[in-house]
Amino acid sequence: MRPHFTVALSALMAVSIAATATSVHAQARGRGQDQGQQDEEQASKKKKRDEEWNQSKAPLAQLRNAGPCPYVKVLYDASRFVEFKDGRENPAAVAYTGEIQGISSGCAYKSDDPISIRVEVLFQLGRGPQGAEPQRNYRYWVAVTERNQSIIAKEYFDLPITFPAGHDRVFATEQLQTITIPRADAKVSGGNFEVLVGFDVTPEMAAFNREGKRFRVNAGQTTAQAGTPNKQ
Repeated sequence: MRPHFTVALSALMAVSIAATATSVHAQARGRGQDQGQQDEEQASKKKKRDEEWNQSKAPLAQLRNAGPCPYVKVLYDASRFVEFKDGRENPAAVAYTGEIQGISSGCAYKSDDPISIRVEVLFQLGRGPQGAEPQRNYRYWVAVTERNQSIIAKEYFDLPITFPAGHDRVFATEQLQTITIPRADAKVSGGNFEVLVGFDVTPEMAAFNREGKRFRVNAGQTTAQAGTPNKQ
């Protein structure tokens, strides 16, 4: 695990948020119930995945907040990283791969204070037959948006990985200890915002993901698998 680090994403809130804060606040309770069901399903899936990969760990400590937390999810088009030599979509041409395996998050806010969010991201990284070097610096980003609207702030981070001798895949956990979202007033709830995470991918990589194509992380030893996209 890499050391924890702090991220402060500061930006002016759009006028539309303040203007519609009252109606959004009135709808927050219903959205909170839906989010609760989604959180339970995600927690169940994550527990099963952790058991399969022997990645069991204590969840992030619960934070206290006065309303629903922002939605935290992976952008589907950027959820996987598959690098091919010479652009050939073939298992034998795979250099390096990556996949965001899961996300845990918690938030805290009260009165008209900013929203503080903690996010933990589990990555699985792979080295294919064309991965000449045992080291690879992956790059990913974290963005805060108005829900289903424009990006408020976005930052990029490096994830340097070393593949041990004889191993073609590794796990890495990144902890973003503090993401801060300013609020216009106490009526603006966390449900107004989303936090998105994804790899820094090329347009070709994004299209590969969008079309539902998929190579496992140890792609050099398996065949390609194509399927229907399961959007987050």
